Amino acid sequence: MARIAGVNVPTNKRVHIALTYVHGIGLTSSKDICKKVGISEEKRINNLSEDELSKIRDIIDNDFLVEGDLRRKTSMDIKRYLDLGCLRGLRHRKKSSSKRSKNTYKCKNKKRSSKSYSW
Repeated sequence: MARIAGVNVPTNKRVHIALTYVHGIGLTSSKDICKKVGISEEKRINNLSEDELSKIRDIIDNDFLVEGDLRRKTSMDIKRYLDLGCLRGLRHRKKSSSKRSKNTYKCKNKKRSSKSYSW
């Protein structure tokens, strides 16, 4: 298995699909990476040379925020909202959807589990 950004990507998949196994890289980002390196998207990971893999690693390290760094940034943003006491922080504290979506029809299981029944 090839190791890119600390993740073992599957070797039998196409390059643009295998790169999506890295947290923080979606399909459009993986296609952009393939264009920058000059690899066709139809090529498989096990057919790539070591030079092409190192180019992919360099592009991901320099241009993208992936894996642990992205998770750390997301959690720090949420903590900042909680400390500020803004609406998004308060909604995170209540564990409800943070962007005021329609909660009357959605999230019923979450609401059910949080209620305490006294029969």
